[in-house]
Amino acid sequence: MLRLVLPKGSLERATMQLFEDADLAVNRASDVAYRAAIDDPRISDVRILRPQEIPVYVADGLFDLGITGRDCIEERGSEVVSLGALAYSKATANPARVVLAVGADSPVRSLAELAAAVADRPGRLRVSTEYPELTRRALAAHGIEADIAMSYGATEAKVPDIADAVVDMTETGSALRAAGLKVIETLLVSNTELIANPAAAADADKRHAMEQILTLLQGTLEARGKVLVKLNVSAENLDDVLAVLPSMRAPTVSELSGGGAFALETVVAKSDINILIPALRDQGASDILEIPLSKIVH
Repeated sequence: MLRLVLPKGSLERATMQLFEDADLAVNRASDVAYRAAIDDPRISDVRILRPQEIPVYVADGLFDLGITGRDCIEERGSEVVSLGALAYSKATANPARVVLAVGADSPVRSLAELAAAVADRPGRLRVSTEYPELTRRALAAHGIEADIAMSYGATEAKVPDIADAVVDMTETGSALRAAGLKVIETLLVSNTELIANPAAAADADKRHAMEQILTLLQGTLEARGKVLVKLNVSAENLDDVLAVLPSMRAPTVSELSGGGAFALETVVAKSDINILIPALRDQGASDILEIPLSKIVH
């Protein structure tokens, strides 16, 4: 039913892992194959292409559904429907940022200050970037005329000899700092998104299938880093246990047969479990179970 396009490159490994965890495993002949398949009746065709091209292909109707970054959508100016954000990027669950950076020794601290500095000096600002259109719009909004050169990698290495400033994507900023640069402005916060062709999204059957796939993907991401904790506790220790038990909303509390004791269950962060289980034990909890989670669907 749906023709799906997935990103190749920096998002590729994380995307393949997400689909596998969501029980939508991507099967292909090799890690470099561009054609793939997903054993799911809602997905008829799968391609793996550069994320920069995906918004254009989805907008043109070559694919019904795709995954790419907001940065690529804004750079290409494509008319697509965003079905929802997916909380993952190349290395973390945090969104990436498209930032403007200059040399760490520059007195400039913001885009506004850069505009003032450029106005007081001869020549045009030299900028290297993989986002020429996004950069042009951001600089023009501050009255900056610049020579914007397309970068094909190692953008952070081009200041000061080749460029006065760079516009680059970063998750942590560590590569920019290592290259002797400092960020003076965030131009865009870029989430990974599930996008759709407008005509396909307007088709009731296809839209229903798209929403179901989004549910699986977002549910999988929501479950990452969380576990289900189940335990028993006597009535006299219930309040003490509840006092140390975190939960997404409120823990489920069920009275055990025969009375006098309760069964509790709740979802907690995996990172807290090494502190939580001994604390629960100290407050009188017993039969404590830690259970991995695959999906959480609200």
